[in-house]
Amino acid sequence: MHVIVSRPALLEVLGAASSVAATRSTKDVLKCVRLTTKDSMLIVSATDLEVALRVEVQQVEIKRKGDMLIPADKLMSIVRESTDDTLTLEAEEQVCHIRGKDSHFEVYGQDPREFPPTPSLDGTPDLEVEATVLFDLINKTSFAVAKENTRYAINGILWAKQGKKLVLVSTDGRRLARAVGAAEGSGADSQMIVPAKTVFVLQRVLGHTTGKAAVRFSSNQVIVQADSYCISSALVEGHFPQYEDVIPKDSDKKVELNTEEFMSAVRRAALLTNEQSKGVRLKFDANQLTLSSRAPEQGEATISMSVNYAEAAIEIGFNPLFLVDALKVANSETVTLEMKESNRPGIFRVEQSFLYVVMPVNLA
Repeated sequence: MHVIVSRPALLEVLGAASSVAATRSTKDVLKCVRLTTKDSMLIVSATDLEVALRVEVQQVEIKRKGDMLIPADKLMSIVRESTDDTLTLEAEEQVCHIRGKDSHFEVYGQDPREFPPTPSLDGTPDLEVEATVLFDLINKTSFAVAKENTRYAINGILWAKQGKKLVLVSTDGRRLARAVGAAEGSGADSQMIVPAKTVFVLQRVLGHTTGKAAVRFSSNQVIVQADSYCISSALVEGHFPQYEDVIPKDSDKKVELNTEEFMSAVRRAALLTNEQSKGVRLKFDANQLTLSSRAPEQGEATISMSVNYAEAAIEIGFNPLFLVDALKVANSETVTLEMKESNRPGIFRVEQSFLYVVMPVNLA
């Protein structure tokens, strides 16, 4: 194999491929990326046997067809530190030569024939959604995915096809995020749980793509084709919680908040919180919101802002980090907060596109 490839184009692709390649596997081939020539393109592939990435790089000149299997971290480091516009990649046996104007790297690779196959999306997808919309849905839900492994079914995001809509839902048991976007597709409604790692890879990839993303569901796998990227993944087994049961239906207090102003107030109030006292108190009175916090042996904070509120007075406490996480991705000038009592969950809404349920904290 002998190719000349655009360094910026290769660097962009390797950023995503490196996030897929295994780092702790006992199988050295899974720590590598495979570079294969096809027609006039260079195919870059990576997999950890659960998530697989396949990307077509068009900015390449093929001198001799073939393929190579090279450690992902080494190739990424070399390409990132290079200052050349193009790099020459050449494979002889299992030795990979990477050349720039004033550099030559000789990296020992693996046998490409031992690399697992990476699926592609063939035929008609189950649904299509604008890449920018899918990116937004992931941004609005990925932050609330559970991090622990004890409750495996919530260590991923629920994707639900509901008619002409795609609904993404995540929860860690203390908060729940739901985002809804327009989608196209025929066939029955269906749902699946996509692993957190797959979602984060998609989040990275979709930031570089335009047009529509095609999605294929199956009983044990999801495949997403977006521009030149194809990501496939095993699904999370188990049953996602009945999230609709978690969303309060009887909230009788509602207030519209300016997103930036409210986020600024929450961040300032959070400056005087600590591990022992990590809640911020929200006190709603007539047209007034007062945020306060107190950290023992450190001090107290009080921030006030005007709001259009005419309901009964209420005080409720939240973890400020949980509030900021949602406000950062709301993508709206205002958010609506719905409440019932100080010991009941609060609901943040942005019209029909975004809903966020967060449990209160005890500030006694």
